[in-house]
Amino acid sequence: MQTPPHGVPLPPHPGGTPPYGVPLPPPGAPTGTAPGHPRPPAPPRTQAAAAAHDLLFCVAAPALAASGVDGQLRGQGLQGFYRSGIRTLARMELRLGGIEPMPLQGALTSAAEARFVGSIRVPGDPDPDPALTVERLRHADGTETVTVRNAGGRPARLPLEITFGTDLGLLGDIAAGQRSADLPSQVQSAGLRWAGHGRSATVSARPTPHAVLAGAGVLRWDLEVQPGARWSVDLQVELESVPPGGRPPTGRGQGVPLPWSEPEVRCDDARAQRLVPASLDALGALLLADADRPTDLYAASGAPWRFGLTAADALWAARWTLPLGTRLAAGTLRALARRQHTGRPAGSGSASSGSPAASAAEGLIPGPMRHGGPELPPTCSATEATLLFVTVLAEAWRWGLPRHEVIELLPAMERALAALRASVAEGPDGPEGFVVDLGRPPEERSSRTAVARCEVQAQAYRAALHGAELLAAFARPGAAEWLSWAAALRERFRERFWIDDVAGGRPAAALLGGGRAAPAVASSFAHLLDVGLSREGDLHEGLLDREQTRLLAQRLTAPELDCSWGLRTLGAKSPRFNPLGHRSGAVRVHETALAVAGLADAGFEREAGLLLEGALGAAEHFGGRLPEMYAGEQRVTGCPPVPHPAACRPAALSAAAGVHLVVSMAGIRPDVPGGRVVVRPASSTPLGELQLTGLRVAGEPFSARVSRIGVAVVEEASPQLQLGAG
Repeated sequence: MQTPPHGVPLPPHPGGTPPYGVPLPPPGAPTGTAPGHPRPPAPPRTQAAAAAHDLLFCVAAPALAASGVDGQLRGQGLQGFYRSGIRTLARMELRLGGIEPMPLQGALTSAAEARFVGSIRVPGDPDPDPALTVERLRHADGTETVTVRNAGGRPARLPLEITFGTDLGLLGDIAAGQRSADLPSQVQSAGLRWAGHGRSATVSARPTPHAVLAGAGVLRWDLEVQPGARWSVDLQVELESVPPGGRPPTGRGQGVPLPWSEPEVRCDDARAQRLVPASLDALGALLLADADRPTDLYAASGAPWRFGLTAADALWAARWTLPLGTRLAAGTLRALARRQHTGRPAGSGSASSGSPAASAAEGLIPGPMRHGGPELPPTCSATEATLLFVTVLAEAWRWGLPRHEVIELLPAMERALAALRASVAEGPDGPEGFVVDLGRPPEERSSRTAVARCEVQAQAYRAALHGAELLAAFARPGAAEWLSWAAALRERFRERFWIDDVAGGRPAAALLGGGRAAPAVASSFAHLLDVGLSREGDLHEGLLDREQTRLLAQRLTAPELDCSWGLRTLGAKSPRFNPLGHRSGAVRVHETALAVAGLADAGFEREAGLLLEGALGAAEHFGGRLPEMYAGEQRVTGCPPVPHPAACRPAALSAAAGVHLVVSMAGIRPDVPGGRVVVRPASSTPLGELQLTGLRVAGEPFSARVSRIGVAVVEEASPQLQLGAG
């Protein structure tokens, strides 16, 4: 497993498998442990794993800063400045006249910046009100400005001391509870320097401090602030050097524009208006690029735990921002194509190509292991990423990705289809004819029956249909075979994955050994509603028939799954239900977004509106910035949703889901290759009147308005597109 600069490993998990995954290795590195294989022993834990729910994070990938709301960095838990997975500064404690400011406010002003305000009452001052305020403006990149203001009636003469320290530790180790002693500091011009573990960091100040106490790590200024005046110091924390081992990813460099348009949302529901810009601000803070491809941007999975490239999360973010342009999708697809395991001829796209005995890694988009919850074994996210790669390419093409860019990525798409074909279970390998985890080595296939998950069947079915469309459109062989394969999978799924019960029935969460159905009721059912964009503004037929979809809509909005803040990952009636369990009851925002859009597209608008209301309500309590997940506790009037101690904030999945929750309600379905765009909004208009401007279709501005009675009007579009309405 790679450590920084390429990503941040997770703290050890008691079950032996990290619950949330680890970042991708760089191009050419091995994928890691395959499902069912032993993992390397975790390093010893010296403290409890760090929590993140009560910290304030400033993020500008690959840099972040974490502190409490008082702004002080005390070296506790995850607190500190980080760059490329290394803690450049662990402590930065400010005292004025030997007194810590009383914290008054600490809040993000953007995803990358925070403002902290404190006050100090000078001892001996006859005025009962504090005369001095201390403002700290912090940026994730390691800069901070401290300003002292004197609102009193007489001069303030007192020392400002800031104590610094760092261990130069790795974020993964710190997250696991390991804390080394601070390194000794050395005096350098206008500040301090630390070196150790093959890396070094500095802090510098302007104006230069009046005294530098290297042994104590203190910079000191002797202040005299007149009444009504202010005094400021600018601090800069920098990582000087890192160990050799590859060039780390960079953030979005100066001059590189955001890979999406900046839309304007106007609607009757003010929560939606706030959610979209806040979500895009959070997603923008996670943008990374390979050092040698600075214009190919992709989203890091999230901060602080997965502050690197996790393929499936990056692809979801790219897919859900397609209404804002195709640049993020193009950059993400190219970055992942460079990491894809090759070894098969690129033309093996037909359904008859490949064999189970072939190398398990061929065609895979690498991904980490993920916890499967209490009902199912762990799974490798390479499966989701490889299948989603095909869908994102096909849908980006529909939204207007230029033809030459699609052609460049077709070989990688064909290799992904070949990996899909090789993953279909045969005989004792698993439930015959269904798709199991991609990348299982031959020795495991012969010794252990695999699990066929319902969401994997939905993703594989959609990838087959999207792959067939691309193969046909670009005169590649295999389209007819993939269409036939998808139709056969649909029939098998409807026959074998459906469980009849007193409520009418539900899908199985998975088929286990011997074809036995896993009866768990889970949010993963929402993937069955994500049928994918097709030609002429249509959607593909799903794995479920109309009646099964109706029963699923009822199941998703019943209290067992819907806690009124969103979908629980496991039904509350399960004996293994845990409202804080990542896969046993917590609310994962992106699956709620999948359900909202899928239900609306399928015509179950009342159910979609119920889930949308819960997600928007939760977003308000999190300041408009949805975390990766939160507790699946039943909603109680007057009580906010309970945060999850290990949720990424921000997270690419939840940030992109915030955009998808709102934009999907307009029902915009383009087919740029066919010269057409259709707008089919939810007639029940759960957001009231909705106006979206500044979108992108075919690379041109696109604007649409949906009235309160569900009538859509396209107000701006490329003149080359024929407009349609549903």
